[in-house]
Amino acid sequence: MNAGDIMTRSLLAVREEAPLEQAVRLMIDNRISGLPVLDATGRAVGILTEGDLLRRVETGTEGKRPGWLEMIFAPGRLADDYIRTHGRRVSEVMTPEVLTVDAATPLDEVAHTMRTKRVKRLPVTRAGLVVGIVSRADLVRVLADKLAAATETADDATIRAAILAELKRQSWVPLRSITLSVTDGAVGIDGVVFDERQRQAIGVAAENAAGAKSVDNRLIVVEPNTGIVMVDPLAEAEQAAATPGAHPAR
Repeated sequence: MNAGDIMTRSLLAVREEAPLEQAVRLMIDNRISGLPVLDATGRAVGILTEGDLLRRVETGTEGKRPGWLEMIFAPGRLADDYIRTHGRRVSEVMTPEVLTVDAATPLDEVAHTMRTKRVKRLPVTRAGLVVGIVSRADLVRVLADKLAAATETADDATIRAAILAELKRQSWVPLRSITLSVTDGAVGIDGVVFDERQRQAIGVAAENAAGAKSVDNRLIVVEPNTGIVMVDPLAEAEQAAATPGAHPAR
């Protein structure tokens, strides 16, 4: 999937010459925290967010620097700061360095950009023109659809093949020491791994297979240097709870 597949197409945006009041009202009425700013050709030239509106003279939050600090800054820097806290046009207050993604950008790149740049939304472009916007909420909706799809039914052979395919894609999985079985949708995992995190992650991979109804993770964790079997108390307790009359070993 890519950005164009999940973006919101009913784009809310403002022109750079629009009054700030109009943009703020648009954000409030639609309960959104940011707006792409477009020029007359429809290209993104900035973004207006709640963060841009925190320092404003109207609310008494513009902030005042000590006199000695003002002596350090050049007059142009101070004048620019005044424009941002007093300006009445969107272009005077917006953040001009706008991040965008192309409609063909894969979702993993979209998510990576959001994480590393710490942004909540990204305008989506096609041929340089803004055609939508993708937000964290859009990614969460995709997650919800994928989680729902995991409850679909499948035959045992298909479930086993799907789990094996996923495990083969992971470099940390010791495939030669693992055995998988699937009976009526119930997955059983046997074998040896060398780290508790491997055991847990393999169980997660099995749980994510479409059609898997339950997972019995019987993998044994062995300390690679000593050969000592590592026991996870939580896993032991879960296994005991699932077996009537059983009690954790002492």
